Amino acid sequence: MKNPMGLLLFTLLLLLFLGSAPASGRDLKEIQSAGVLRHLGIPYANFVTGSDDGMDVEIIQGFARHLGVRYKYVPADWSTVVEDLIGKKITMVNGHPVLGEDRPIQGDLIANGFTLLPWREEVIDFSEPTFPSRIWLIARADSPLQPIHPSNNEATDVKNTRALMNNRKVLTLPKTCLDPGLYNLEADGATVIIYNGNLNEIGPYLINSDSEMSILDVPDALIALEKWPGKIKILGPISQNQLMGVGFPKNAPNLRNEFNAYFLEIVKNGTYEGLIKKYYPNVSYYFPDFFHKIESRYNRNDH
Repeated sequence: MKNPMGLLLFTLLLLLFLGSAPASGRDLKEIQSAGVLRHLGIPYANFVTGSDDGMDVEIIQGFARHLGVRYKYVPADWSTVVEDLIGKKITMVNGHPVLGEDRPIQGDLIANGFTLLPWREEVIDFSEPTFPSRIWLIARADSPLQPIHPSNNEATDVKNTRALMNNRKVLTLPKTCLDPGLYNLEADGATVIIYNGNLNEIGPYLINSDSEMSILDVPDALIALEKWPGKIKILGPISQNQLMGVGFPKNAPNLRNEFNAYFLEIVKNGTYEGLIKKYYPNVSYYFPDFFHKIESRYNRNDH
């Protein structure tokens, strides 16, 4: 060997590089080989209740059984859950994510009523839509503001609702579907109030704060109406319809494809419908088109 010292130096540098490289995300084969599926979740509405159940908990538990592996729930936080999935620090610049230093990968997928947002789709992939949503403007029941009169035009309803925010304090929560940067609330005269707590706690915080209103997505609003009857009211929508799904690393296409196949299967065998009735029995009233499409897809695949 002509240069043993050079080879030794090269080997040491290679080992140093490999030792400092982040753990890569796992695709289907790696998960099946490891024998465990790690579910990143955040307690939120009836998707992840925090009591070992919830619609998304049951869906991912079923997916783990479908794969023949053990299910593992990994608690996460809204501000870092995407980072926990992709293993990169994320900084938002002008509404777009910029990837920074490496960080440990904690899970294989995200499922907790996770909204498909443009910035998220830049860094992760989503499953087929699993749930519908929309952002509503809610207020305390004692507010003099009244709900809008629904029209047959979605854009008109949004415009009329947003007008109610003029010169009002509106609670928001960054890095979630309630991020004020997504909806340009100031353009309608709103004073944006940043809430630093848990998404599940916006309802009771609004009831007891000096902020008269808040934005809230439909699933959480439905739960809030059940938990605190007569305390809050829905004023109207401030966004177009949105979709929720399961989030996957971009380097796990086979895992995502397998989930989509599994999801279609539970739609066809009635499991999905049972979960909707269990956790969100009234949601189809607000989103008949979404559930009609789900049913139509089921019928098409039966022919």
